[in-house]
Amino acid sequence: MKHNKVGSVMTTEVVRAEYGTPFKEVARLLGDHHISGLPVVDEDEQVIGVISETDLLLRQAATPDPYEPRKRSWFAGLTRAGRTRAAKVRARTAGQLMTEPPITVHADDTIVEAARIMAQNRVERLPVLDEENRLVGIVTRRDLLQVFLRPDAEIRAEVVDEVLVRALWLTPRAVDVSVTEGVVTLTGQMERKSETEIAVSMTRQIDGVVAVVDRLTHRLDDSRLQPDEQALHGVADDWLRRL
Repeated sequence: MKHNKVGSVMTTEVVRAEYGTPFKEVARLLGDHHISGLPVVDEDEQVIGVISETDLLLRQAATPDPYEPRKRSWFAGLTRAGRTRAAKVRARTAGQLMTEPPITVHADDTIVEAARIMAQNRVERLPVLDEENRLVGIVTRRDLLQVFLRPDAEIRAEVVDEVLVRALWLTPRAVDVSVTEGVVTLTGQMERKSETEIAVSMTRQIDGVVAVVDRLTHRLDDSRLQPDEQALHGVADDWLRRL
């Protein structure tokens, strides 16, 4: 079973800045291209940082209001976050404005891996790198959500081929597979309980699957058998060890 790769959904025409790109040019790039962030690259097209709208807004937020009393902000400078914020407020170039180190993915990474990185780091976009760590694209949350637009018929075909036939060595009609709005329902009787667990687990990991409804039964509960008593075969053996 192969997950879709980041390279299949990324945008290849990437708006980027260099270390010395002026502050106003960065703002113009974001505005002209209607984007909320961009990567900063060096002369070898390697990503050295990223800039978001929030980074630019720090300067505007730091502009004093003439009608408000001056606030003492010396304490903020004592913290690392405060020093970083103060530096960005004074930034004149992309290199001074960017956040580093950048959070990136590779074109050969799966969409699942990219989504996990986005969620863990609370970012909305990721620069995409090639084998030599050079910038080749950008992927956003919206790009990753395309996986859930897969037709139900396409998802069903992958469940039958990859899970039933290739992994479990069953005939295509051994289990009834129905898909509605990305929700996969598995119905039927299988030989072993371990096989039902494998079928459900593998189906959940297929790109585009929203949920799995398990209506599978089994003839033999092999969960308490010793390993040498279990008659596993093919890819199923590997999958059982991961459960």
